[in-house]
Amino acid sequence: MSLEVRDLDLHIGRKPLLHQVSLAVRPGEVLAVLGPNGAGKSSLLKIMAGEHRVYHGELRLNGQDYKRWKSNQIAHLVGVLPQQSQLMFPFSVTEVVTLGRIPHSTGRIKDAEIVQQAMKRVDAMHLSDALYPSLSGGEKQRVQLARVLAQIWQESALGHRYLLLDEPTSALDVSHQHHTLKLARAFAHEGVGVLTVLHDLNLAAQYADRIVIMDKGEVVTEGSVEEVLTPQKIRPVFNIDVAVMPHPTLDRPLVVNL
Repeated sequence: MSLEVRDLDLHIGRKPLLHQVSLAVRPGEVLAVLGPNGAGKSSLLKIMAGEHRVYHGELRLNGQDYKRWKSNQIAHLVGVLPQQSQLMFPFSVTEVVTLGRIPHSTGRIKDAEIVQQAMKRVDAMHLSDALYPSLSGGEKQRVQLARVLAQIWQESALGHRYLLLDEPTSALDVSHQHHTLKLARAFAHEGVGVLTVLHDLNLAAQYADRIVIMDKGEVVTEGSVEEVLTPQKIRPVFNIDVAVMPHPTLDRPLVVNL
């Protein structure tokens, strides 16, 4: 069981955005998708989130064609954190996070408990009464993450759950970048499959179980952190010279620009 794409092609007009992309997000792991701007990472995530409906290839959720699932069922299984939120209504932070509970029928008391737990997990309880539009970019990102976590907080009889994160660390300070990816790993340890689009090679090295590198709409390499993060595989895609060495305190590689 997984959230999987096979032989995926996507065109916008005559412009090809994805070509023959195949990958799977497995329950219990963090899959990091890396690549330069324009590589197709966000387009891939949007398809896996069900936002793009016109494409060629297969998209399967827990072994079943994605199009056979009802939208409410998908909402129980797949939580998506976009790069940016356009929400401008003067909702409080608690009200925004509560939006994640809309697909569920667990009642106001249970929903309120889950919303509070989700806000605590992202370090946003002190913002609970603040108006969402007044927040900084990083604070908004954390609140939206709490909303997504609240949406898929509980195990589902429908099958495994998945968390899709599109550049979740881009607006965050260093402390909250690590906090967010530690949360992703914690949810993976609870059996959730996590896909995260990242730009930082060392964040991927520290928190991912597997890495996919994309370029020009294609998957150019996939494997374990150690298999993918090598100078020979990094330079052709990112056009930088790097050295890869053991991390001084973690059993992970460390990528250093030369």
